[in-house]
Amino acid sequence: MRPRFIHALPRVPAWSLPCAIVLIAGAALAGDWPQILGPHRNGKADGERLSDHWPAAGPKVVWQRSIGSGYAGVAVAAGTLVVWHRLDDHSHAEGLDAASGRPLWKVAFPTSYASTIAPDDGPRCVPLVHQDHVYLVGAQGDLHCVSLKAGSKLWSRDAFREFAAPEGYFGAGSTPIVDGDKLIMNVGGEGAGMVAFSRADGATLWQSTSEAASYSSPTLLSVNGQRQIIFAARLNTVAVDPANGKVRWRYPFGMRGPAVNAATPIAVDGHLFLSASYGVGARWLKPSTDKAEEVWESDEVMSSQYTTCVEHEGVFYGIDGRQDAGIARLRAFDPRTRKVFWTEEGFGPGNLLLADGKLLILKIDGTLILARPSSEKYIELAKARVLAATAQPLPALANGVLFARDTNTLKALRLP
Repeated sequence: MRPRFIHALPRVPAWSLPCAIVLIAGAALAGDWPQILGPHRNGKADGERLSDHWPAAGPKVVWQRSIGSGYAGVAVAAGTLVVWHRLDDHSHAEGLDAASGRPLWKVAFPTSYASTIAPDDGPRCVPLVHQDHVYLVGAQGDLHCVSLKAGSKLWSRDAFREFAAPEGYFGAGSTPIVDGDKLIMNVGGEGAGMVAFSRADGATLWQSTSEAASYSSPTLLSVNGQRQIIFAARLNTVAVDPANGKVRWRYPFGMRGPAVNAATPIAVDGHLFLSASYGVGARWLKPSTDKAEEVWESDEVMSSQYTTCVEHEGVFYGIDGRQDAGIARLRAFDPRTRKVFWTEEGFGPGNLLLADGKLLILKIDGTLILARPSSEKYIELAKARVLAATAQPLPALANGVLFARDTNTLKALRLP
């Protein structure tokens, strides 16, 4: 028996916290962007300094290169940029010198993935760099580990096939997470909703639940000293013990039919924020060691199709609405009170980062915007068209350089 998996609509591809709940950051050097949404999986960069202004022509292009298909953003660690894309019938991971774009290594894995609805057949998951290992997930749910220094193949698992997990219209889209000696992934198989693999050799360490896979990436938390990994899976948000996969609590979140959970859960101020579109809306939860209490739920505050909100000084900023419905607006709100401070109608879809107290927003039309976070109004500081094609992948910021890609090109942009 396979878990029910309903295909979704097309084109979806640290706060200072009290002792009760803490976001656990992976080990990363200052200036690194080693995984999805940066060093802390919350869209915030460490140690960056950004000017309030750009040259009239926009940020300087340090280097650029043509790439293949895919929605996967890049990862940057220890001076090496890892790009994960598809050329012909292989998915390629390439290590580039982040400063110059010079090729360092390249490794390829065969793929036969054919999207039935999305206009792209490349990988969706951002590479995950931990210590000297790079972990990669292909669109067919194939899992690989290579060396960061040389690109040497270390191990591979055909995770979706081995655990009989359905591929879905958009392929595998949830980036795994590291905890200790484990790499933990929302596989979505029967009895293998979440699977822990050995980081060293890829062996299965545990498997748990039958939660179907989503496109949301998990977050690692400590609640009253208890480590939990939070998955916004297909139909439920689940907290599991990383040591053994035991379910600590489960909260219904999601909808059968044409709906998607794609935004990463956000932990802040002893609470957990979830958001999805398709009528699901947002939730503000109070997690504990064995349950998650619902504080409020609303489809009027933030309904994010795939963009993860970022926080600054108690205010959340995100894209409300749906790309495929043509309604996407930038919004600022208070998750505690549900108050929407302002809405920039017609803004369009995109992805947000926060650095040096400023918002960086890469819209999918290739426009890069620098904005000042404010609860009073939308304050745009600078804007430039930096990419010519659809910029669906998440950008990455490392050592003053923004790495952004579209369906054809990867660019390194020096931010003043």
